[in-house]
Amino acid sequence: MSLFDQKLSELHSLLHKKEISVSDLVDESYKRIGEVDGKVQAFLTLDEENARKQAKVLDEALGKEKEHGLLFGLPVGVKDNIVTKGIRTTCGSKILGDFNPIYDATVVEKLKKAETITIGKINMDEFAMGSSNENSAFAATRNPWDLDRVPGGSSGGSAAAVAAGEVFFSLGSDTGGSIRQPAAFCGVVGLKPTYGRVSRYGLVAFASSLDQIGPITRTVEDNAYLLQAISGVDQMDSTSANTEVPDFLSGMTGDVKGLKIGVPKEYLGEGVSEEVRQSVLDALKVLEGLGATWEEVSLPHSKYALATYYLLSSSEASANLARFDGVRYGYRTDNAKNLLEMYKQTRAEGFGPEVKRRIMLGTYALSAGHYDAYYIKAQKVRTLIKQDFEKVFEKYDVIIGPTTPTPAFKVGEKTKDPLTMYANDILTIPVNLAGVPGISVPAGFVDGLPVGLQIIAKHFDESTIYRVAHAFEQATDHHTKKPQL
Repeated sequence: MSLFDQKLSELHSLLHKKEISVSDLVDESYKRIGEVDGKVQAFLTLDEENARKQAKVLDEALGKEKEHGLLFGLPVGVKDNIVTKGIRTTCGSKILGDFNPIYDATVVEKLKKAETITIGKINMDEFAMGSSNENSAFAATRNPWDLDRVPGGSSGGSAAAVAAGEVFFSLGSDTGGSIRQPAAFCGVVGLKPTYGRVSRYGLVAFASSLDQIGPITRTVEDNAYLLQAISGVDQMDSTSANTEVPDFLSGMTGDVKGLKIGVPKEYLGEGVSEEVRQSVLDALKVLEGLGATWEEVSLPHSKYALATYYLLSSSEASANLARFDGVRYGYRTDNAKNLLEMYKQTRAEGFGPEVKRRIMLGTYALSAGHYDAYYIKAQKVRTLIKQDFEKVFEKYDVIIGPTTPTPAFKVGEKTKDPLTMYANDILTIPVNLAGVPGISVPAGFVDGLPVGLQIIAKHFDESTIYRVAHAFEQATDHHTKKPQL
């Protein structure tokens, strides 16, 4: 049995009784990476020397006067678009292949304060653009449940690393479902917090009004501990919200009596497989048995979410990625004869096809003559989508539906059809457009592949999400099952 099969609170207790050491946990992580990462390919960069040094320091500190938090000594993996001082950060792109940051992202600083140990940087779709992890410039991460299938994206590496037992937990980022969709595909717990709950300082921007960092863990309880550590206002990020961070664990009593659930008819309609739909209905029966009630509701503007998202996110990406020009940092072509040629060739050689596709789409939407017809109209529809959620939350505590329309698909199955690939995020995208929080928790299996249940709440109400997710988790055993690698 792996040490990582324990709950966070159990490991904390073992450490303080000195039955295990921090070095044991770090050993466990690198041993497991050595055994399985050749197949899974979750990690891009390992920081073994520093991690082992840090483990020794923490072992010596254990038991001295200082009070240590629950995350003390635990190995964590960090998605490769979150900057880490002195550890290569590539965003899964050739254009940042040798980028070595000189500062830490706020979330990384917070994890260091909590005395976790960064094991390494985790693979992702290039600049977080993708739903399958096949857009990385370096490797295609595989799903630990079936190595012929994708782990989801863009945080597919972060979800696969946790599912494969390589790290205890990981950080991902979610722009249109990039934490929840891979969490569903890999059978782990992934939360996209409310926009502004967690600082984005040090997260390499894809779409600034949508991006949010969040935790990926084995259990709901562990997820709440991790969110507790990384949440809070940050003077380095003007979009981080100055709202109180509650004790996310206080409501995890297993009690959901009287809870009102809205189930959008749009989330169980066309495109959602019969097996996934049945998994959601089975989950609702479990929650009904615990005293909750549910009714069908409507989010009528959801059908426009996909088009709205790709116009807005691509427009923001077009502006954000203009900084990668070969002048200040990152890759620079060797073949240019003048400045303009250097810009063109650096970007042509440095960016992959999906990133180029979205930059071109975004530049078109922002151009004179098209700005009002596309970008402004998409912003108006975004407001309507947000209002749909607000209307439902006037009557209901949470919204529940599937995380993805189907379980994980095969590697290479959708790469030639970008529109079908984009449609895979149809159930997660509205949450980002509205800025509300959402979680994916394991809700069963279809042909041996995990299925995710998505629970959504109003702004800054992660506590209710955790209460419902934890009650469901305690009443089922889906989260206890592990892939046999």
